[in-house]
Amino acid sequence: SRSFGALRAVDSVSLTVAAGQKYAILGSNGAGKTTLFNTITGDFPPTGGRIHFFGEDITGLPPCERIRKGLRRTYQSSLLFRELTVRDNLFLAVRGVANGRFSFLRPRAGHASRVATQDLLERARLTHIADERVANLAHGQQRQLEIGMALAGAPRLILFDEPAAGLSPAERRELVALLGSLPAHMSFVIIEHDLDIALRVAERVTVMHNGRVLKHGTPAEIESDAEVQAIYMGGRH
Repeated sequence: SRSFGALRAVDSVSLTVAAGQKYAILGSNGAGKTTLFNTITGDFPPTGGRIHFFGEDITGLPPCERIRKGLRRTYQSSLLFRELTVRDNLFLAVRGVANGRFSFLRPRAGHASRVATQDLLERARLTHIADERVANLAHGQQRQLEIGMALAGAPRLILFDEPAAGLSPAERRELVALLGSLPAHMSFVIIEHDLDIALRVAERVTVMHNGRVLKHGTPAEIESDAEVQAIYMGGRH
């Protein structure tokens, strides 16, 4: 649970994401989805309850320690170094979770950090714009870059906060392909208003309403549930 004064934004939410599972959280604006993410990552620690990550209680750890344990997230609003290139943004993400991250010496060609950066360029499908300034990128390309940065350092769980927001139909297809290409062992949880994307990429779905869990189920069960349709789909989908 997470309260802000008298407002209980997340109210006794309990869920489990298995290793390697692809999970979606749905709900209207104000349902508590992003606040739930913030409690998991430590941005707003819970006012009640515990968070366990691969069996370890991380409730009291600061966000930086959770990142080093393999937890990552993206945000609704892009948090990128706009005046740097795509390659440099990915390089900084790699260095941020590596040993020696405070060194001011730029690694030479062939160094593990530069090899990892090139790997992320390929995995995020950004090699063709590696040396473009982020400020010049299309919105969808910036979203791809955020996902690439979240992949730095072999994460075990990534939280995606509305990655399809503002994307064109073509960019949404690219996003679905990118999420589908993530390693099978890597778990993710996606918050998404685009139900077609959420139900296509997820194996398990939780629907939230007014800070509480309304339903758990498979994509097929959620899509056909009359209560979910009435609240979130206007009775039809």
